[in-house]
Amino acid sequence: MQVKDLLDVPEFGIRLLTSDLDALDRTVRWTFTTDLPDPSRYIAGGELVITGLVWRREPGDSENFVAAVFGSGATALAAGEGLLGHIPDDLVDACERHGLPLLAVPESVSFGDLTEFLVGRVAGDRIAALNSSLMRQRQLLTAVAEGRALDELALHTTRETGMQCLIFTATGRRLVIEATPFSDADVDALTHRALSAIRLPATVSLDRGREYSIFAVGASLSSRAMRWFIAAAGNFEEFSPPISDAFGQLASIAALDRARREEGRLVRREIADQAVRLLEEDWSKAETLVRIRQAGVDPDRPLVVISAAFVGRGDMNELLRTVLSDTLTSFGGRCVGGGTKGDIVGIVATKGLDIVPVLRTRLRRLAPGIGRARLVVGVSSEVTGAALEGAIHAARHAADVARASERQVAVVAAGDLDSALSLVSILPDRVRREYAVRVLGPVLEYDGDSGLLETLREFLAQGGSWNRTAEVLHVHLNTVRYRIKRVEELLGRDLGSTTDRLDVFLALESVGTPAT
Repeated sequence: MQVKDLLDVPEFGIRLLTSDLDALDRTVRWTFTTDLPDPSRYIAGGELVITGLVWRREPGDSENFVAAVFGSGATALAAGEGLLGHIPDDLVDACERHGLPLLAVPESVSFGDLTEFLVGRVAGDRIAALNSSLMRQRQLLTAVAEGRALDELALHTTRETGMQCLIFTATGRRLVIEATPFSDADVDALTHRALSAIRLPATVSLDRGREYSIFAVGASLSSRAMRWFIAAAGNFEEFSPPISDAFGQLASIAALDRARREEGRLVRREIADQAVRLLEEDWSKAETLVRIRQAGVDPDRPLVVISAAFVGRGDMNELLRTVLSDTLTSFGGRCVGGGTKGDIVGIVATKGLDIVPVLRTRLRRLAPGIGRARLVVGVSSEVTGAALEGAIHAARHAADVARASERQVAVVAAGDLDSALSLVSILPDRVRREYAVRVLGPVLEYDGDSGLLETLREFLAQGGSWNRTAEVLHVHLNTVRYRIKRVEELLGRDLGSTTDRLDVFLALESVGTPAT
């Protein structure tokens, strides 16, 4: 019930003495009668405190009493007029200062009758809320039994609460179709908060001043990186009990849906493991083709193979299997199984999409949820048929290269390794800097305003052409010849040699080149 409901009971004749009319909408969750000078230890919050003013000996007592009642979280104060025949002004002033609604209870009204009325109304409200909660739960369970999709249930909750909600995974994959689009930056913020918050629910601020509350779906999984989450518009600390209850029940139903999906995944898991093992052993076996199809992948379609592993953490493979499968869900058919090299192997139909940017975006969102563990991922080029066997080797080679990266989550595509420059670019910054200094050290120390580095870079870019280099730099041909000769002297290199020219080129590219 609300404070204003007391003013609507004619037989009580209760009056509001303070000026804040908005306070009448506050919810009364229980009642407490007291004449203690400081009743704060007995107030839990949300009560209507009823007092006969026996504690008041002098005007200053009002401030102390009101401060204690307000500070304990009481909803309102009801003071009886029986003792003094009126409500003293100092009590009214103290309530005004603290923003605590003050109600005057006539001498003719028994505190017992008032308490009985309040208990009956509050209990009735709780029973009504419970009935509403049970009705909602029955509706959601019936919907699940009828096979309705999770997004329908989320939409039902959105309509009921008036607050948009989103169900998403730790990698940012959205499980419902929402009315309001979320940018990649929004999803990054949601997943980061979901994985890094000390406890849930927690709030997060998105762009354009939007605030969302994040609830966990189920708590049985050991790692948050394996869980689902609900994001609800608004601050959960300001939600009314019915709204909090609605999202809590949606989380429970989503957990049931998650468990149902997991059962299906466990059934397919053994088939996927067999498909990967057979592919590693001998692609030519007829059984291999059968198992790959049974695992949900059509080998005649364009496919990509993925090798993923937590460095030195084989105990995290179950988490990796879950998140990799989740990440690949939005593509075509997929098979995610355990490899014989201690990695998790994914085979996925790309549907003509570039899978690498998706993997990088989604898997890097896991960083707050995997502690200090490092995740390395290699991705093959697109292949079909018998080329799958070679694609596994290519993916694992790319994963080995990813191990050299300093990133916590490193994704390397085999297609990026088709040049020496690509190989150098994925090395750690420290290694590339050391290489650049070793090769170019004398020139880096000497250069100053001599233009040696600029000329060297342009000379290599122009394929060793003296004339084109001079034209681009707007200098005399002899100047270019002099500078290149000076570079060769300082480095002890012959830029007419393919080997020396490649070494110098890679060193130049390593100067200030960021890791990918």
